[in-house]
Amino acid sequence: MDLWSDYEELDFAQTALGELLLRRRRDPAIPGVELFEVKLGDDFLMSSRFHDSEVALASLGLAKLAGQRPEPWQVVVGGLGLGHTAREALDDARVGELLVVEFLRPIIGWHERGLVPLGKGLSEDPRCRFIEADFFAAAAGDDGFDPDQPKRLFDAILLDIDHAPDNWLGEDNESFYTVAGLQRMSAHLAPQGVFALWSNDPPAAEFETRLAVVFEQCEAVRVAFANPYTGQESACTVYLGRKP
Repeated sequence: MDLWSDYEELDFAQTALGELLLRRRRDPAIPGVELFEVKLGDDFLMSSRFHDSEVALASLGLAKLAGQRPEPWQVVVGGLGLGHTAREALDDARVGELLVVEFLRPIIGWHERGLVPLGKGLSEDPRCRFIEADFFAAAAGDDGFDPDQPKRLFDAILLDIDHAPDNWLGEDNESFYTVAGLQRMSAHLAPQGVFALWSNDPPAAEFETRLAVVFEQCEAVRVAFANPYTGQESACTVYLGRKP
């Protein structure tokens, strides 16, 4: 791979949510490591430098599913991003099929074109399908997430789109995090299926209360990781619940 200056723009697109940028850079603090970063408008969405919590979203969600549903599992990931949650799910041999629901077509294109490190591996895995759709609309609808098989039920739904249950990429997403919104989404889970949600913020008691109305055995897991930029520990949250 050729050397580049501080930043190299790999792709830029105007989307319904704003300007979407994929860039690659080197960081003097991490010699020899290529970092891939995504911005949406003024929001910094993600970096390949920090993906522990995205991996944990899949590992914790599938661990909670173990022993509850027959294998192979049918799993939905909401939000493709740089692919870390999808990759972790597919690395679990108990997953038979993975649907990745992504609203922004350019992000799917990054993976199909191999612009991001995990892209080709996901695109070429026969168990993985990219679905270009609005996750939140599908969650609220009767037909669900699989356009080829309406009303299909899944063993797990792993969601990483908004920043937090009260910090959304789009205002329309707010209703998903209500009791009614969570109930509509849960209709697409099989009995004993698992819902897992990523959040950039500490656990929110109000959302935990809403989650517990719809799901059982709910928990909010703090996922900590070292942050070389602050020299301190950072953390995200993974919420978990099981459908009765």
